[in-house]
Amino acid sequence: MYTNLVDRFIKYAKINTRSDESSTTIPSTQSQVEFAKILMDDLKEIGLSDIEYNEKNGYVTATLPSNIDKKAPTVGFIAHMDTADFNAENINPQFHKNYDGKKIILNKEKNIILSPEDFPNMKNYIGQTLITTDGTTLLGSDDKSGIVEVISAVEYLLANPEIKHGDVRIAVGPDEEIGIGADLFDVEHFNAEFAYTVDGGPKGELEYESFNAASANITIQGKNVHPGTAKDTMINALKLAIELDSMLPENEVPEKTEDREGFYHLLGINGTVEEASMGYIIRDHSREKFNEKKEMIQSIAKQINNRFDQDRIKVEVKDQYYNMGEIIEKDMRSVEIADEAMRNINIEPDIKPIRGGTDGSKISFMGLPTPNLFAGGENFHGRYEFVSVESMVKATDVIVEIIKLTSIK
Repeated sequence: MYTNLVDRFIKYAKINTRSDESSTTIPSTQSQVEFAKILMDDLKEIGLSDIEYNEKNGYVTATLPSNIDKKAPTVGFIAHMDTADFNAENINPQFHKNYDGKKIILNKEKNIILSPEDFPNMKNYIGQTLITTDGTTLLGSDDKSGIVEVISAVEYLLANPEIKHGDVRIAVGPDEEIGIGADLFDVEHFNAEFAYTVDGGPKGELEYESFNAASANITIQGKNVHPGTAKDTMINALKLAIELDSMLPENEVPEKTEDREGFYHLLGINGTVEEASMGYIIRDHSREKFNEKKEMIQSIAKQINNRFDQDRIKVEVKDQYYNMGEIIEKDMRSVEIADEAMRNINIEPDIKPIRGGTDGSKISFMGLPTPNLFAGGENFHGRYEFVSVESMVKATDVIVEIIKLTSIK
């Protein structure tokens, strides 16, 4: 049915499109620019219209024109081209047909094994064809799966004009993995009534709530003197960093939270006695609890500072994105159509809040409601990543069904 789906996925997966948080360019890496050129050629080949590359924001956009006379809502589908902060050079996808539920040797030489003992989710794919890494790189299913599913869906509709639909807009953008890809997304130019990011995990995921997110960058100024004469004089910046972290709620960390529970996540501590720095991300689904968390980390810094004759700790908190549910709940049409589409093809929707964010978190607040659909991958961002061919086919089916339903709503 989708004859080019797997081949296109392998082609795209092999291309290194890793983003770079330290970069100041848009996109953050030249490899994403080169990928955009390849993508545009492929979109031209299948016959889409209005194919554009926006040099200001790094997005490739295109249109599948309506083939009906009546006015129908324009629906959009959005995916991202970059991959996460893990080795993306020389990606070598491996096929495992009719998976038997046992461990998979990814790399015999390095004894890298993908085992259901470590990843029980593998048992959900017995009898299916899995695509894995060779154990030395990530796979890039996040979000190359989403890209090829969107392309396969519109390619199928172009080949089957008897299936009626309104205008469909697609966009593939950069730098989602470093949190800045959607910052310059052009909602007005995209010109859709609602959209979907195709950037989720296992079959059935439908997400319209995300975390509220902020970063907290902390700098600590100590005072270094000879330890032999340090009494009542030395101020150890590293010790202050440890103290600050210990004053945060000990159970509000990623490894001890689930569902709607938020957290403080310490990303790193660097420094010496004289000066130190810390980086946190702060997450919560509740806007009220989110604000409380931001206030708490600043309050703790103030409490420690009060012991000294000058502020030794400075905290810079920066909001990153907000819970898109605040916007989507005002008009649930996009969620209702996706729910119906899945049920129409015998998929039970798994509606739950994302313990993270998508580009849709930002785009929804720009005025375009954008929930998130499953793309089929598992174990993202590392050597144990895999995707089922059957899941990618089902994700493509859902996109086609959403387009069909949108034309009659």
